[in-house]
Amino acid sequence: MQRRCDRNRKRSKRRAIYCLVHSCYMNSMSQKYGLFAEQAGQLQQRGIRRREALMLVAAKTAVPLEGEWLEAFWCDECQQTKWYHVCKRDSTYELSLAPPELWQQATGVNNPHQNPSVGEFTTRHSRMMSHRSILDFRFVN
Repeated sequence: MQRRCDRNRKRSKRRAIYCLVHSCYMNSMSQKYGLFAEQAGQLQQRGIRRREALMLVAAKTAVPLEGEWLEAFWCDECQQTKWYHVCKRDSTYELSLAPPELWQQATGVNNPHQNPSVGEFTTRHSRMMSHRSILDFRFVN
């Protein structure tokens, strides 16, 4: 007969993510925001050969980066939340503070470093490059 405590051993453990300054455990404060590459150079920095990187970017426009994401963590010692670029290698996590240019490679996230007085509508339309942007201006009869 199997004891109850033996059955619960399959439960996942906490991620071993520690503060870069204080080496204490950090709590996640956001969801994971996946990263993607739009340029061959971004893939080359991650160890993909130049020719393969060029072919991937030409075929897919944006290539998802496996095992890399942006996430916010709270450190009890620092008493603040910081955004980190997380890379999962095997069973370990490599953390670095998220540089501003990395926000442009994240999916589904608004850049926290942008001007907060600019609305979502204005930001979205400033990035549109087609004639279809007029479709957002529908008039009610």
